[in-house]
Amino acid sequence: MALPSHGRFDHSAIGDRPQFDWPGGARLAVYVAVNCEHFAYDSGSPGLGYTPDMDQPNTYNWAWREYGNRVGAFRLADTLRRTGIRPTLLVNTEVYEHAPEVIAAFRALDADVVAHGRTNSTQPNALTRDAERTEIDAVYRAIESHEGRPPRGWMSPGANPSRVTEDLLAERGFAYTLDWPVDDQPVWLRTDAGPLLSVPYPHEVNDLPVFVHHHATAETFERMIVDSFDELLENARAQPVVLSISTHTFLTGQPYRLRRFRAALEHMTSHADGVWFTTAGDIADHYHGLFPPD
Repeated sequence: MALPSHGRFDHSAIGDRPQFDWPGGARLAVYVAVNCEHFAYDSGSPGLGYTPDMDQPNTYNWAWREYGNRVGAFRLADTLRRTGIRPTLLVNTEVYEHAPEVIAAFRALDADVVAHGRTNSTQPNALTRDAERTEIDAVYRAIESHEGRPPRGWMSPGANPSRVTEDLLAERGFAYTLDWPVDDQPVWLRTDAGPLLSVPYPHEVNDLPVFVHHHATAETFERMIVDSFDELLENARAQPVVLSISTHTFLTGQPYRLRRFRAALEHMTSHADGVWFTTAGDIADHYHGLFPPD
């Protein structure tokens, strides 16, 4: 008897797929995601943290997160500017009202804005289908209003989509999601409203699990980025792949981590032959042009 399945896609071995190139003949696509989040104070989930089980108000954990909106975001933006890497910005739309300077700092870098829900205090799995549809619509409209164009990509708050999130995203007009850390290449998903592309997004090369769950050091995160880059650059000779790197403003935005993160970025940019430094949205566009859905 087959195990229960999500039904979104079939298994596919990476070595059995068609060959293709990224723009300019590159074989490795690299993008850096920056998560900009805002949490409710004294209500809802305070989010994962060093003190997640404290009673509300969980001031310590809320303030730790808020450091990213006051300090870390601007230091991360400056680091990306210095290394010449255009960011993929995952935005809780509450940040537009709470800390608009944060969005402005990344907009100045021509950031590719991805919808990251309204707030990480509310996750899709906690909502009814109708409530989730309303939330997705509000996020879509907020980004369209502030950026002058609607978002094309989505990342669920808490990386915690519901059973119907993909259906609702396709229904609303989203082109891709980052919720499935399942592959080193994009994957077409089946939804009730038509195809939706899954663009690679990391669970491993992601500062939140690295620092919060595994208690690793800044030096370890640097080594993870460098080793992933070097290994995938070799792998790319056999098949084109994506390296995605995820950061959060309150984590990698800490001073001692920034220095090691900057060193990792400088390593990558100094070995740029065959590499396309890009954004999640541009990856989705290029792949769609090569392999449109059936």
